[in-house]
Amino acid sequence: MIRRFLLGLSLALPIAARAGINLAAVPIGRTDLPWWRARFETTLREAHADPDAKLVWLGDSITQYWQRTGPARFEDVLPVWNRYYGRYNPLDFGLIGDTTASVIWRLDHGEFNGLHPKLVIVLIGANNLGATHWGAHLTVPGIEAVVNNLHRRVPGAKILLLGILPSIRSAWISAETVKINAELAGIYAHSPVVTFRDVGAVLEHDGKPDALLYVDPKLHPPQPALHPDAAGMRRIAHALQPTVERLMQ
Repeated sequence: MIRRFLLGLSLALPIAARAGINLAAVPIGRTDLPWWRARFETTLREAHADPDAKLVWLGDSITQYWQRTGPARFEDVLPVWNRYYGRYNPLDFGLIGDTTASVIWRLDHGEFNGLHPKLVIVLIGANNLGATHWGAHLTVPGIEAVVNNLHRRVPGAKILLLGILPSIRSAWISAETVKINAELAGIYAHSPVVTFRDVGAVLEHDGKPDALLYVDPKLHPPQPALHPDAAGMRRIAHALQPTVERLMQ
């Protein structure tokens, strides 16, 4: 799946470079992937069935993981979602593997049609730093494009933009994450619509990501730490709770 996505990008990159296009800031769908198309169509049905949803989380697999359940306690994230967000009639628009470009595509193809949420929480950008290798100079404008597009779709909603969470993937990714979050904090420091929060510190110990708070190292075989586990997601929700309650008033 990633290989096909990268092949498509490799064909598009020379054209995009000549045209001065930032691929992180334009719509790129993933409809060639049946599971992705099915998940996107599920979000459309959920939006249609629940037009009175007051809160929407928008993002990638970390957002989709709010619905995760499992026999192991570290996998059982859904109860955290229900505890912190259930009262808001929430929707979860997270899709595994999505970049800023994929979220822009979803927005352009009706994901928020008919919705009038009070608050949208946006967490996106982690995958920009993965296979596509889109650094801060591409990802920051990509996140801005997501926010601007979203504001056009639901102009009455407040937007809570989260910083990219810390991960244990590479030194380059960690450095770009810090750079992106610092730039976003400056861009939205005085925005009347967008509140920026970087809550990554809740996943750290002594200034570094704590692998014990992530799902991936507990898998077989273990993977680099990227997705917070139930304890990590609980820390995120708890850190955000005062901001969410204020914005939902």
